[in-house]
Amino acid sequence: MLNETRILKIGSLCITNGLLLAPMEGYTDQPFRRICRRLGADLVYTEFTSSEGLVRMAGRTARKISLAEDERPAGVQIFGRDPERMADAARRLIEGEPDIVDINFGCPVRKVTGGGAGSQLMRDPERLLAIARAVREAVDIPVTAKLRLGWDHDSINVVEICQRLQDIGIEAVAIHGRTRCQKYTGLADWDWIARVREALEIPVIGNGDVLTPQDAQRMFEHTGCHAVMIGRGVMHNPWLFARCRAWLDEGRDLPLPDISDRVRVCLEHLSLAVEHKGELRAVLEMRKMYPGYLREVPGMRQLRAELVTLTTEASVRERLEHYLEQLAQNPDPQLPPSENQHG
Repeated sequence: MLNETRILKIGSLCITNGLLLAPMEGYTDQPFRRICRRLGADLVYTEFTSSEGLVRMAGRTARKISLAEDERPAGVQIFGRDPERMADAARRLIEGEPDIVDINFGCPVRKVTGGGAGSQLMRDPERLLAIARAVREAVDIPVTAKLRLGWDHDSINVVEICQRLQDIGIEAVAIHGRTRCQKYTGLADWDWIARVREALEIPVIGNGDVLTPQDAQRMFEHTGCHAVMIGRGVMHNPWLFARCRAWLDEGRDLPLPDISDRVRVCLEHLSLAVEHKGELRAVLEMRKMYPGYLREVPGMRQLRAELVTLTTEASVRERLEHYLEQLAQNPDPQLPPSENQHG
């Protein structure tokens, strides 16, 4: 796989390298997508968006599907259980000029499956196909779908469903190698992704348990997939895309970024978030990102404890910049950050 050209063609969209950011609720907002694109993701997806929310176009929904020019190509993912409402939602998306409309048939979360959407639809293939057909007929841009293997190990039906999705014009499928009942436990079964790849002519995207550059290589080689979609592996680690690309293209195993680089990306993320959703909301939502950006830095526990008390961009920036200054003066790994100087 090393040094081979990887090309993913979805309709008229042609993407090289094939490293994709998975849609993740609460994480793949516009600021994070922009960070991931800059660090090497070739295609990014929005958080999943309810068809009902899109039809009403509430304020938060509009923000979720808003695309910046520097994150393209980008796909918008939608979910729902009613074919007509899903088609209407897809038509409303076109105003924002997404590159792809993606349909979520894989979410395992109870609040989604309990409403008859997400991976619940794999128990009702005819409704699933009716939704896909309605969305496909509603828009003139590529339509893709993301699925799990099935509801449980006794009802794995992903190959048959994907063959029928291909027949009605879906241009690519992304397969997470677990059933709904597994949620995120156990190991993803890449053998099933390979079976889907063997059965289809449209592109197949592999997803599940890609946490390192070497995992990405193994996914390509094991499944024959056209692209690798990474979710939890980049949730707090967006530079994984750059590391995967270096490994796949050149066989170079890039080291993890140093502390100053991680802080710099963290502050860039915060600045983009403030621009996109306002200062207070951005600062509060960034709190969940600190464990990843600041993993294993000296004095991490106390630093994080201080950061989560701050409510302005300036105070977070001042605290992190002071931390870097202090660390440069005394790089002792036991060095604790000074207490409450910038809280």
